Amino acid sequence: MRRAAAAIAAALALSACTEVDGSDRPQVVVTTNILGDVVEQVLGDQVDVTVLMPPNSDPHSSQISARQAATMGDADLVVSNGLGLEEGLQQHLDRAADAGAPMLVAGDEVDVVPYASGDAEGAPDPHFWTDPAAMVDVVDALEEKAADIDGIDLDRLERDATAYRTELADLDADMTSAFAAIPPERRALVTNHHVFGYLAERFDVRVVGAVIPGGTTLAAPSAADLRDLGEAISTAGVSTIFAESSQPDRLVQVLADEARIDVDVVELFTESLTEKGGGAATYLQMMRANTDRISAGLTG
Repeated sequence: MRRAAAAIAAALALSACTEVDGSDRPQVVVTTNILGDVVEQVLGDQVDVTVLMPPNSDPHSSQISARQAATMGDADLVVSNGLGLEEGLQQHLDRAADAGAPMLVAGDEVDVVPYASGDAEGAPDPHFWTDPAAMVDVVDALEEKAADIDGIDLDRLERDATAYRTELADLDADMTSAFAAIPPERRALVTNHHVFGYLAERFDVRVVGAVIPGGTTLAAPSAADLRDLGEAISTAGVSTIFAESSQPDRLVQVLADEARIDVDVVELFTESLTEKGGGAATYLQMMRANTDRISAGLTG
């Protein structure tokens, strides 16, 4: 009897511990892993964060399961990028909003920069995270939205959000110094597709062009696109082309071959974080790695 009572008590204690440690916390669902990292930095273990997009993936073509879609409608907060980035998830986001889930669309909180060229010219560019100052706006909005979630410690929320804003400010200062050290005539970027519009505007960098002319990786370049870009690269004297980690660099290599120019191909982390140990496991790590690689590629 004593043993049975002890076993029951242990089971009840384990059950209570499980509720405290996990299921009783507010549920936050985030579409992209970049925003997922930011949410985790700001909200910490006050909430359970579900990130729909796995490491090393492409947000333009990302898909989710029916079970993942169901979690969105029941979430205490759903955080998405917006501005057309999550092309395969928009229907699920719309359903979650219709179900009454609180929504935070990060793209609605930043000063939107339109695409400057390519097939998407004039359309809103969803890649705002390439400018850390835009991410400060996202953190501000996240803090305000999270304050409405039941059970959130507001003092802790303010402390963690302030600490992360400080880290973003440090990143911004380091990026400013790094790009300012590149001679103006060498600040010219060519990537797989248009992803650095915000960075270019903020840090006075020219985007010469992209192998894929539109704003999405789901598009494909024509022979004329490659020829025109090759001529632009030759005219600009670009010595390095940057390929995204979520996309193979085959198209970039083809461009170099077709244009018959001698260029280096350097990999960047642009639309997705990596797994731990992959070089860009957090947003801050990703941006610092890209800054170092771009600086080295444009000055080397």
